[in-house]
Amino acid sequence: MIRDDLRTALGRALDRAGLPEPPGGIGLDPARSREHGDWASNVALQLNRVVGANPLDIAERVKDALEADAVPHLAKVEIARPGFLNLFLAPTWLHDVLRTVVAAGDQYGRSTVLTGWRINLEFVSANPTGPLHAGGGRWVAVGDAIANLLAAQGAEVHREYYLNDAGAQLDKFRDSLYARYRDVEPPEDGYHGQYLVDMAAQLHAELGDDVTPDDACEWGYRHVVQSLRADLERVGVRFDTWFSERTLHERGEVADVLAQLTEKGFVYERDGARWLRSTDFGDQRDRVLVRSDGSTTYLCNDLAYHRDKFRRGFTHLIDIWGADHHGQVKSLQAGMQALGFEAGEPEIILGQFVKVVKDGLEVRMSKRTGNIVTLADILDEVDPDVARMTFLLQGIDTAQTFDLDVVTEQSRENPVYYVQYAHARIASIGRRAESADVVRRPLAEVDLSPLVHEREAELLRALANYPDAVHEAAEVRAPQKISTWARDFAGVFHGFYRDCKVLSDDAELTQARLWLTEACRIGLANALGVLGVHAPEEMTRLDRDEDVFDA
Repeated sequence: MIRDDLRTALGRALDRAGLPEPPGGIGLDPARSREHGDWASNVALQLNRVVGANPLDIAERVKDALEADAVPHLAKVEIARPGFLNLFLAPTWLHDVLRTVVAAGDQYGRSTVLTGWRINLEFVSANPTGPLHAGGGRWVAVGDAIANLLAAQGAEVHREYYLNDAGAQLDKFRDSLYARYRDVEPPEDGYHGQYLVDMAAQLHAELGDDVTPDDACEWGYRHVVQSLRADLERVGVRFDTWFSERTLHERGEVADVLAQLTEKGFVYERDGARWLRSTDFGDQRDRVLVRSDGSTTYLCNDLAYHRDKFRRGFTHLIDIWGADHHGQVKSLQAGMQALGFEAGEPEIILGQFVKVVKDGLEVRMSKRTGNIVTLADILDEVDPDVARMTFLLQGIDTAQTFDLDVVTEQSRENPVYYVQYAHARIASIGRRAESADVVRRPLAEVDLSPLVHEREAELLRALANYPDAVHEAAEVRAPQKISTWARDFAGVFHGFYRDCKVLSDDAELTQARLWLTEACRIGLANALGVLGVHAPEEMTRLDRDEDVFDA
């Protein structure tokens, strides 16, 4: 890639100028504006204190060495205060980008930097007490996209759903469902959603009138899990493991982890309860592991669960939690460290919740009160691709408003359709070429030098940046960086489509642009694949309005 070639050239220039490489590596990034070239390096500023010289003088020495090296594709070097090196490249580098994209195909943007990592990624994991609400859809989309990003960097990623099927919430679910089964009101602190009324009717139909509370609970539990699987299947998410909390207790894992911590000296008794010395590992206060009534806490159970993940051979654990659980992060990490695992395990991603709006009004979501918009409700109104990408338009650490009216519109204002339509347009170019009997020649036989229009250069620069976008998004667990790249790229492509005729009387230009559109197809399809969104060949409704995105 050009970044690697330029960094290597800068290294040679430093050596030729008698300068050391910066301890943190040579800084090199895409230029922020076209006036500053294609790439910019702050290497002279990095070396300011190292060599004790003025950054402008250092930059001048590096510039002279670069120009004497005849670096491929490098057209000129300019110095900008307080010591930046702005690198201007010839169009030929972009033609090489096109060839690289086409040669890599669906592997473009992928790397091997995480090869050897076995990552367990736990996400969604809502209590199995009712349907997945709309806010859970955000966890679905973000978790699956992060898994795709990590896999694109070479990691082996295992998607896991944790079923909290051994706690007080399931007891409340049992009591609530059984109450509805007997046609009475659930307990005040139980669940009151309409879904329980519907489930109770189905329970009657399937099992009759002689159901015990435990029978109702087991039937309801299986029913909810089946519904969760079906909803996730609709949005294209499949978990490798559905892990039952019950199995931890049945196998004695919870008791064993408690014994291990006790043996290590990290457990003490106070007020009839058993406490973890979590403050020894940076927690704000010690935490209860076993209550005075003898029941284990969520923390104790979670420690057994995460220890089990490591015992299954995973090298790194990632959990996605709601931001309301932020106070539990350090406790779990402290407990894991007490068990002998690396500090900071598991990695916790905290996500803000979603506000669902319809007809300008917020729709409240609560399994208990019954005011609930489910993921299934959204998927009944919105295409799964639209739902997924809408959830991925901003970082999970920020609150999000999911406006059902906006996301159901097919318009320029809808970023999901805007991106997908770019791919559909690329496919339509291929169909028109086929209708006109224009055959794309092998790339090796095509002259790419006619690709000099600024719209073409913009597309190729964006494609050149895609691998870095994937790497950064994976590194900081931020799939919204890929949705941003896809939106920006779609905008550039729509501009190219408007300003640059692909099929023309100029045969050589036509061939070059056909290959350019193929490279665009590859890049956009790969980005949508990371997001878990389909890349459509046609969008029938929009095909009747060619100018819908060209205003």
